[in-house]
Amino acid sequence: MSPRIEKLDFVAGARAARGLAVVIDVFRAFSVACYATAGGARRIHPVAGLDEALALKAQHPDWLFIGERHARKVEGFDFGNSPTELQAADIAGRVLVHTTHAGTQGLRAATGADEVITGSLVNAGAICRYIESRQPAVVSLVRMGHEARERCVEDDLCADLIAARLEGAPFDVAGIPATLAAAPAARKFFDPAATWAPRTDLDLCAAVDRFDFVLRLEDRDQPLPRLAALPA
Repeated sequence: MSPRIEKLDFVAGARAARGLAVVIDVFRAFSVACYATAGGARRIHPVAGLDEALALKAQHPDWLFIGERHARKVEGFDFGNSPTELQAADIAGRVLVHTTHAGTQGLRAATGADEVITGSLVNAGAICRYIESRQPAVVSLVRMGHEARERCVEDDLCADLIAARLEGAPFDVAGIPATLAAAPAARKFFDPAATWAPRTDLDLCAAVDRFDFVLRLEDRDQPLPRLAALPA
């Protein structure tokens, strides 16, 4: 029996999520989290607030800090919210703290869901296989959108792809890269002045089904939850 699929938006949608929640942020939070995991990060702690992240930075100078506000790298952090940066860095065995304007806030807000996983195109197939293995009655697809306040093409597209696959409906996967390239949020990737958003980020975020794991939020009742990679 297929689950009931609900599509929700922004932090309010995350708070309303029930069942198995997939919190979607394609450009770039949860694409970054997948690339960081594939790069061997020992642990990733998603943090909602910048103040909390900065306090952790003071407490744990050996940890690596990834984050953005208004798409730009947070001053004093090790990396911006860029998969290109993460791919070029040696992060194997390191603990990462990740804070973004939309995605990580949604993860931490989804307290009413039975379980919470990240959503991106790069592991969309794994997400669907995981959902099918868990057989939830309800799947909440939370589209975090641009800065958690405006709907965006890329998160809508990811939610539609996951829903179509769960329902056994056709979907034009081959057309996804072109659709993403034409999205308003992709303009920064083509702007030479936007050094914090390299062109390769677009390609990395558009690599549908690149990874065969999901990232589930664990220790949700603890002060500092973590993302755990589960094969799917």
